[in-house]
Order: sequence, then structure tokens, then C-alpha cells
Amino acid sequence: MTVWTFATPLAASMWVGARAAALVIAVAIGLTPLLTSAVVAADEAPAVAPPATPVSPEQSDGAADQKPITAISILYLKQLRDVNPPLSLLDQAPDDEGIAGARLAVADNNTTGTFLRQSFKLETAESANIDDLIKAANDHIAAGTGFIISDLDSPALIKLVEALAGKPALILNVGNPDDELREEKCRTNVIHLAPTRTMLADALGQYLVWKQWRNWFIVSGPTAQDKLLADAYKRAAKRFGGKIVEEREFKYEVGSRRADGGFEQIQQQIPQFTQNVKDHDVVIVADEGQLFADYMPYRTWTPRPVVGSAGLTPTSWHPALELWGGTQFQNRFKRMAKRLMRPLDYDAWIAMRVVGEAAARKQTGDFKTLNDYIHSPDFEVAAFKGVKTTLRAWNGQLRQPLIITTPKLLVSISPQPGFLHQFTELDTLGIDKPETKCQAYTKP
Repeated sequence: MTVWTFATPLAASMWVGARAAALVIAVAIGLTPLLTSAVVAADEAPAVAPPATPVSPEQSDGAADQKPITAISILYLKQLRDVNPPLSLLDQAPDDEGIAGARLAVADNNTTGTFLRQSFKLETAESANIDDLIKAANDHIAAGTGFIISDLDSPALIKLVEALAGKPALILNVGNPDDELREEKCRTNVIHLAPTRTMLADALGQYLVWKQWRNWFIVSGPTAQDKLLADAYKRAAKRFGGKIVEEREFKYEVGSRRADGGFEQIQQQIPQFTQNVKDHDVVIVADEGQLFADYMPYRTWTPRPVVGSAGLTPTSWHPALELWGGTQFQNRFKRMAKRLMRPLDYDAWIAMRVVGEAAARKQTGDFKTLNDYIHSPDFEVAAFKGVKTTLRAWNGQLRQPLIITTPKLLVSISPQPGFLHQFTELDTLGIDKPETKCQAYTKP
């Protein structure tokens, strides 16, 4: 029987406070069952120790060797990309976007790891050259750990996946919404924590249909990503009963709006661009690069709500979310990062928590054991979304509720009421199992 004694009342109170703090965090991240038993066992110990039995140095060393600390390192690969600056100075991306969310999750993992003798560590590699990132990944695997968080564009991610094929590695995608990576180009050594374009479009599309705003005017940008996002909204219209009344492509010149008088040019250009459109309920803007979408609200010829890439938007996370323990979660991130949490931070937090959750449940750092468990139907991870989140067995995509929000406030959560599914309503968002083109996850 284990007996706890303290030299002073202060030491005892500090111990109780530490256990209580750990239990609060465990509740937030969904590991209460693993910690409560340990806490209760300690609480049931007698307050006064019986006379101690002398222990030889050999016995003491043997007891210490029975539970070595398991060290688990996760590598974060961040591709440095040459992108145009955002329209608003308020939208400047921080240098540690994504990485900060992973750091918070490391702290959460180590809170539980203190009790389970597990220690988590985050390593980072940032480069514009994918070959440098692949080398960092190979070095990481050679050191004995294969969990790699990736924030890469599609060509770079595909190259990374091919380079690590057959190696003991699991790539956790947090920065790429491309459906093709989950479908025609899916691989079993990749799981996806970032929502896809079709998931985001379905989340917004359900809300628009629930509001009876069924007539949609789509404005898309000229890039390939903009076209894919517009296609996702057209797919959502077919699925849920929306109607695309018209689609137009908006061509823009980057940088000209920052000059003096730029707002006057936009004030004339947007009404002209949106004139003579068939009757519609909303304007859906597909601008994945955020290069012109914010010009649309309050400037269209016909006064209609602007949604999609501006106005009312779908996202995995928003800094104003307060539901399901979100306030405490947001505050912890703000204290650590000195800023608000962005969607990429949240996706990276989930990625790190996937590894931490698996390690806590299986109580091991063995890669194969953890990888098999993550891919099993028993795996789930708490994500401050009010429901358990799990991975789709047919393409490795995380199912989760998605947020419909304005720039400052939550509006709704999708899936919306009335959109039913035979297994889980979360599978009404994105590509469902009967539609999938992923062959890698198909079992013989």
C-alpha cells in the first residue's frame, strides 16, 4: 500500500493543488478516466505513514528502473510560402501560426504524461525547400520516432508522402484542405486534421438551406484553388437543395487597392461587377487566398448577404468560440502565445493531441502500437466540439462539427438540424463513404 507523507502542511497543500489542476486539464482533453483512478488511489492512502522498512540501494535502484520515462518526439514541418499580404492589416499571419497550437498540445500531453511517465517534445523544421523538410523528416524517423505534423501545399505534401512510403512514419496534415489528398491521392501513412473544401462548403451550404436562402450567386477568383472551392459549393447545392443562379469570375490586380483612392475604385468596381445578376438570396465568394473577398460586403449592386470567404464563413475554429469549455481553452492559448488562436493553430493542436491521446490510452511510445490504434475504430479524441471526434475509416479524415461565424461572433454549428445520416450526422459534411475514390484504405 502506497503512503504519502509531507514534511509541512504547505507541501501537502501544494500536492493537492497540483493534482487538482492536472485533473481539470484532463477533463478538458478527455482523459478523465485515466487520471481519476490515480487521484482516488492517492486520496485513499492513510494520512500517517507506518514505520519505514529499510530499503537496500539495490532494491531502490530496481524499483526506479521499473518505470522509465517514455519520451515521444513529434516533428512539425512548416513550408515557407511566398504569398500575397492580406487585404487587412488585422489579418497578418503570425510567424508561429500552427506551431503555437502544437506547443499548447505538448503542454496538455505532458500534464497527463506526468502521471503516466511520458514526456512529449515538439521539434520544428521550417523551409521553402521541400527537400530540406524531407531530410528533416528522415532524420527524425532515424532517431526513432515517426510522428510528423505537416503544413505543406499539395505538391510538397505528395512528395513528402512518397519519400516516406514504407517507413515507420505517420504524417498528420494540418495545413491543406485539398480533397484530392483524401481521395484519388490518399495514402494510409497520412491522416488529415484540417477540414476539406467539401466539408467547409457543406457546412455553410447546410446553414444557407436551413435559412431558406436557396438561390446562390457564386463569385470565384481566377486561381485553381478558387475554382476547386467554387466546385465544392456547387456540389453542396446539389446535395442540399441549393440553386446556383449564376457564377462569375472576379479578376483582380494585387496591390493597387493600397494606393490612395483605392477604396474609391473598389466602390465603383464591385457594384458594376455584381450588376444585372439573376435574383439571388446570397453572394458566395470563393477566394481561398483571401485576395479580394473582403471587398464584397456592403458593395454589391443588390443588397444581399456575402458568405463563403468573407462575411459569414465556415471554419474549424474561431477565437470567439466559448462553448464546450472553449473559453478556458482560448485563455490558455492566449496566455501562452500572447495572441488569439487561429484555425491552423487549432488543427495543429488536434494533431498533437491525437498522438498524446493514443500514447495515454495504450501507455506506450511504440510507433506501431500507436499507429495501429490511431487507425482503429476504437480511437477518438476530445476536441472542444461537444461530441467525440473520430477518423473516417475510408480516407483518414477527421470528422468534426464546423463553425459558421462572422469575423467577431459565432453564428451556428454544422451539421444543421434536419440533415440526417444513417451512421453519424458528421458524415453529412464532406465526401461520404459511398462517394469515396480512396483505394489505399480499402481492405481486401
